[in-house]
Amino acid sequence: MDLLEFARGPALQVAIYIFIAGSLWRVLGVLWLQKKPDHSAARHSGGIGGALKVIWSRGFTAPAFKSRTMYPKTLGYALHIGLFITVFFFIPHIVFFKGLFGLNWPGLPNNVIYFVGVVTVAIGIAVLIRRMTHPVMKLISNFDDYFSWFVTLLPLATGLIMPIRFGIRYETLLAVHILSVALLLIWLPFGKLAHTYFVFISRGTTGSILVRRGAKT
Repeated sequence: MDLLEFARGPALQVAIYIFIAGSLWRVLGVLWLQKKPDHSAARHSGGIGGALKVIWSRGFTAPAFKSRTMYPKTLGYALHIGLFITVFFFIPHIVFFKGLFGLNWPGLPNNVIYFVGVVTVAIGIAVLIRRMTHPVMKLISNFDDYFSWFVTLLPLATGLIMPIRFGIRYETLLAVHILSVALLLIWLPFGKLAHTYFVFISRGTTGSILVRRGAKT
C-alpha cells in the first residue's frame, strides 16, 4: 500500500469515524448535563423562537462595539466564507461528497476557487498575526488556538500547492492533502474548532433562557 492508497483508504476512513464519534460524544455530553432548576417565574415561553432569535442576533455586533470589533469581525467572517467556498464549491470536492453522500450541486471554476483559497490563506495569516501581537489575544491564547489554526489552514495550503507541484509527484501531494484533511477531522471535535456546531447550541440555549426571563435579546 503506497501513501496515496493509505490516505484515501484507512487514514480518511478512521478520521471520519473519529470525527463522527467525537462529535456525538461532545454534543451528547452537553445535552446530558444536569439542568439547573430555574425558580424564576417565566415571562415568556422562550423555546425555539427565542433560540433562533439569539442565534441570528449574536451574529452581529452591537452598535456600541462596532468600531472596536470591525477588523477582527471582518477577518472572521471572511475566513469562514472562504473556507466554505473552497470546501463545498471545488468540483473535485463535490465529486467526493457525491460518492460519500450521493448529493451533487454546481461548482465554481478552478481559477475562482484558487483565488478564494489564496485570499483565505492570507486572511488566516492576518488572524494569526493579530493573535500573536494583540496584548489580550496573546495572553489568552493557548496550544488549542494555535493548533486549531494550523490544522484549519493546512488543507488549504496543501491544496493550493498541488497545481504548482515544486517538482513533487502529484500523487504524493494529493496524499499529503488528504492526510491534512484527516488530521482536521480528527482534531475538530476535541478542540476549539468544535464551535462549528457548539455555537448554535450555546446561542440557542442562551436565547431560550433569556426570552423565558423576559430579557431583551
